[in-house]
Amino acid sequence: MRTGEPLPALGDVLAALDTGLWHWDTAAGLVTVDAVAARLLGLPAEQVTLTEAQVRARLHPVDWNEITGVVQLAVAEGTLAEVRIRIMDDQNRVVRVVRSRSKPSFDRARKAYVLTGSLQEVTEPTPGTPAGRSAVTGDWRRSREAFLLDAGRALAEARSTQEVLRVAANLSMPGFSPDGLAVFGVEGDRLTIIGHHGQDPDDHHPFTYMPLDTDYPAAEVVRTGRAVYLSSPAQYKARYPLTWPLAQRFGRQSWAFLPLTSSGRTMGAWLAAFAYPVAFTPDERSVLTTVARMLAQALSRAGTAESEKALSEGLQRTMLPELGPGIPGMSIAARYVPTGGGLQVGGDWYDVIPLPSGRFAMVIGDVQGHDVRAAGLMGQLRIALRAYSSEGHRPDAVLSRASRFLHGINEADPVELRFATCLYVEVDPVIGVLEVARAGHPDPVIRMADGTVLARPTAGGLPLGIDPDADYPTTRLVLESGETMLICTDGLIETGGHDLETGWQRLRGILEEHKGDQEELADALVQAVHGPSSHHTTGPLADRREDDIAMMLLSREGEGCGCGVGSDTVGPPVRRTALTVAQAEPERVSVARQQLRELLHDWSSPDQVDSAVLLLSEMLTNVLVHTDTDALLLAEVTGGSDGRRMRIEVTDAGDDLPHMRRPGELASSGRGLVLIELLAHTWGVAPRGEGKSIWFELYETEEAGPH
Repeated sequence: MRTGEPLPALGDVLAALDTGLWHWDTAAGLVTVDAVAARLLGLPAEQVTLTEAQVRARLHPVDWNEITGVVQLAVAEGTLAEVRIRIMDDQNRVVRVVRSRSKPSFDRARKAYVLTGSLQEVTEPTPGTPAGRSAVTGDWRRSREAFLLDAGRALAEARSTQEVLRVAANLSMPGFSPDGLAVFGVEGDRLTIIGHHGQDPDDHHPFTYMPLDTDYPAAEVVRTGRAVYLSSPAQYKARYPLTWPLAQRFGRQSWAFLPLTSSGRTMGAWLAAFAYPVAFTPDERSVLTTVARMLAQALSRAGTAESEKALSEGLQRTMLPELGPGIPGMSIAARYVPTGGGLQVGGDWYDVIPLPSGRFAMVIGDVQGHDVRAAGLMGQLRIALRAYSSEGHRPDAVLSRASRFLHGINEADPVELRFATCLYVEVDPVIGVLEVARAGHPDPVIRMADGTVLARPTAGGLPLGIDPDADYPTTRLVLESGETMLICTDGLIETGGHDLETGWQRLRGILEEHKGDQEELADALVQAVHGPSSHHTTGPLADRREDDIAMMLLSREGEGCGCGVGSDTVGPPVRRTALTVAQAEPERVSVARQQLRELLHDWSSPDQVDSAVLLLSEMLTNVLVHTDTDALLLAEVTGGSDGRRMRIEVTDAGDDLPHMRRPGELASSGRGLVLIELLAHTWGVAPRGEGKSIWFELYETEEAGPH
């Protein structure tokens, strides 16, 4: 139907009903009204097209804003848009009230609303007449329904007892809002005060731990499960003379005491006190009863959540170790952050285990899942790892036995198989040697004394519990003076929608830029993922939303370690990395290249970095092709007042020393030493007790190449 051109039969019907038609296109900003609609708007009775501003000038400002919201909601829900509108005259007086009904649609191409609707005058009844009272009652009921919807939504979203009480204190009931509230609970045979509003903080003392057999309305409500309504002080005094003096001093005029019932059990009572007389009509009692039911359900949910949280925190304190006394020459910081859902208990854990040899072991792991079973398996696995470690087994043997142990548990319960990732580090605190065994877990990360951060690739095996015969090779690293090692579960890396690569980049920036001590660094890593800390076990924790977090920092004392201990070392720090490339692992040549690039991340000449990576590839490939031994890479950066120097050394156990030769154009080898001669500032070959090493040095300059 085109606006302004209705079918004759329809036009006759609308005219008889004194109903006008209008059409509104928000893209054009124009509203077309027929003669009846124009008259209802206070305009001459003829079809006319108006601008939005002209229409808005005829309506009450509040009603115009309401129209926009109603239209958007109707489009979203696919329903009719119905709204009452007050029509204003030139002196801003309300001349009539009309009702508009329309079926709006949204034109996505033009990003505009299109509406065609009707307009009809609403006759307001005279106040005081039966029709007037009926209209008031209808408006009150509509307000009541809106109030109950808002109250139910707010109470459903409250997550703690204090939030529930805060919502209850701010409830504004339609037509009769209380100015004093109290929520009573039950402990044994006595009343308790859970919370109150509208009274002074100390006013609850006479009512605290009141016996349930006391002649007091709240006690009677808890005993009987029936509400008590007191419309006047005289009624209160006559019915409860013994406890009337307790209520008299508050100066209230009416009181409603309602039972708080959940799952068929009366868990307490709710008091709503009024400063003016309230008759407590059936409608008013219906509202109060509904609010009391919603309040009881909200308090029950909040109490359950708080009990679960207390249980979770108790389990966390039981399952996570204390770090114990300090280790000479080293310091450790650790954090555990539980998941934010359910019991807040998961399978992440860390441990520090003293060993018979004077060394100690750091263990971090993650059992699959975020439930009580995962927490139980974590506890069993942690005890097993402690037992195997205390027996004196090496890291690879400890993880092999732990994998067999977890596999046995899975065989006993094949319905719910679980596996676990784990990183086991045996630490020699005297010389800083780390022996690392890894079972499907993220690699450790080293923050060097000058702030450079390197991920240390380590050999690894399958997660624990998958294959009882899996092997877990050991990788040896050295933690230099002033360096810090980070080990963590994947929750720290991936929380916030990150994958392993982007998550490490986020953590790398924090590690490189942090200037505080070790504890502050641990907090900074957690806060970067979840915001400010809010719980404590062995250190500050944060609210969790996605996955558990366990993390540990190990620092070796020295300048730059961030452990708060100074260093006696004189001169600039040394930046160093070491890596073994086995004959059976030629793919680790690319890992070595990446390690060297990360070591030289701030080198001023990109050409020199490319040259160093090229020469390293030649040296490692030479060992793999021409010997039957493994290659050991040692790369270090040192600096002084005259500039920095990099030294790259590759050692193998082969006896044959390399020699310079001039390859032909079609030769497939022989260019390694030629390239070193051309690109390095200095280089050499040195025989060792077993085998040899070849090395080269480059000095930091703006231009690549030797002097």
